[in-house]
Amino acid sequence: MPLGVVTLGTTGLKVTNLAIGTSALGSMPSVYGYEVERERALETLRRALDSPLRMIDTSNGYGGGNSERLIGEVLRERDGAPEGMLVSTKVDPDHTGDFSGARVRRSVEESCERLNMDYLPLLFLHDPERVTFEESMAPEGAVPALVKLKQEGVVGHLGVAGGPVGLLERYVRTGVFEALLTHNRLTLLDRSASSLVDECVRLGVSVLNAAPFGGGMLARGPHQERNYGYRRASPELVAKANAIAATCSRYEVPMAVAALQFSLRDPRVASTVVGVTRPERVDQAIEMASYDVPEALWPEVASLAAPPELWLW
Repeated sequence: MPLGVVTLGTTGLKVTNLAIGTSALGSMPSVYGYEVERERALETLRRALDSPLRMIDTSNGYGGGNSERLIGEVLRERDGAPEGMLVSTKVDPDHTGDFSGARVRRSVEESCERLNMDYLPLLFLHDPERVTFEESMAPEGAVPALVKLKQEGVVGHLGVAGGPVGLLERYVRTGVFEALLTHNRLTLLDRSASSLVDECVRLGVSVLNAAPFGGGMLARGPHQERNYGYRRASPELVAKANAIAATCSRYEVPMAVAALQFSLRDPRVASTVVGVTRPERVDQAIEMASYDVPEALWPEVASLAAPPELWLW
């Protein structure tokens, strides 16, 4: 799949169909099982900015704000983002769990300061399952605050990012959001977000698909990584991953390539967001995107997806 520039639906924002995710760069060992040294993170971001990729995604809460701080440091070195580079971020609750409208405003202020940006072109409501839908939509809730920030010109466009499929469907149906970011739920193993993505297509909401490797299992293989979606995978899910790995091996295609291109080739997905923690991983992701995959592989691996009862939903 060649790299290309796409438009994020009604936002009009131009991005590449492959984007860089930075959650692990914030160094979150409790999630990923390892730390990322500061200088390595900075070098990774520099490589990303020098690459042909044109989107970097982060969040207020990644590493307690460390991901944004690192991005801001590199952006200051260069007097801002390169021409055409989209830096997106997300609002998060504070350490007390407050995810009110007032907290959303503080989250945006923190992000702007860390990123050295006074305008956020694309801002996501992040993991909204941390409050009820009713709380989020209430007059003093997170969603009205986001709408107000957009009206004030602090934010260009709004998206919603998270996991639980049913809840995210409720948010995209409000008409507030122009983009959806889903993770770990549209992969070689798990298709739980497929109905949500269909709904986004129907509503004109642009889709970004993150974590196509399932947190590592579909990149390193289940013999090295036994977690899927940041939790321990069941023996049944591991067996499915092993079957996919064996099929990829028979076609002489690295499983990571198949996992990435599975997302890239989905016409419903505008851009696929891949987390990187080393400079060389940026180059490798670009190379994997253009790897020549036999067409006959795709129906075989499609038949090996886990059954719905094993999906994250």
